[in-house]
Amino acid sequence: MTNKDMSKRQMRKEQMRRKEIRSRLLGIGLISVGALFIAFLLIYPNVKPIGDIADAPAIARETVDFNTMGDPNAPIKIEEYSDFQCPYCRIFFENTEERLIENYVANGTVYFVYRSFGEFIGSESSAAAQAAYCAGDQGKFWEMHDIIFANQTGENVGAYSDRRLVAFAERLDLDMGEFNSCYDSGKYAETVDQDARDGLLAGIQATPSFVMTYEANGETKTKIIEGAQSFETFQQEIEAALAEMGQ
Repeated sequence: MTNKDMSKRQMRKEQMRRKEIRSRLLGIGLISVGALFIAFLLIYPNVKPIGDIADAPAIARETVDFNTMGDPNAPIKIEEYSDFQCPYCRIFFENTEERLIENYVANGTVYFVYRSFGEFIGSESSAAAQAAYCAGDQGKFWEMHDIIFANQTGENVGAYSDRRLVAFAERLDLDMGEFNSCYDSGKYAETVDQDARDGLLAGIQATPSFVMTYEANGETKTKIIEGAQSFETFQQEIEAALAEMGQ
């Protein structure tokens, strides 16, 4: 083999070595960029600005107990299955709920119960529901319910991140040690999941939906009211039930 042939072989080996080094460096670079991107996704929710927090409108409620309001012995019970990320649930809250309270809950006709619907829309749905239940431990379920809806901005966009839910609790002057212990432990995670299971068993397919229950002629009657209906729709259903009961 001539010196010229050896020189060509050495050049090829050197080219291959350099190409291998470049490939390794490129691979390491891509892995590093991927790792940094994943780290950013994990860290950013904990460092990004919380943003403005809207205060909820004041709603007068009497005889509240955790996630219920009204007289437990009222002739009509209405259970709402809702999702804090659901825009139609917010419409019901803003346009109908207060009139329902004023006309039927406050006078002992309706016993009203709020229940979540699990992770119907996403993980933030469950997180918000758990935060509301944790606030309920301090007698402020409905206040948390209201401020959560007042700050709805979309579905799974960070409106109900852990930090924002904590900020809502601070705005309500909750005992933050107690709230954080409840929320961080997932105390009400199973409750939220059970809400979803119970809703499905009741025939709920979408949010908001309402299960109205009453006794008439010796039997239990149940009716599902679907969607963010007007107060007039609820009024018609309630009056019809009262007439059936002879009231």
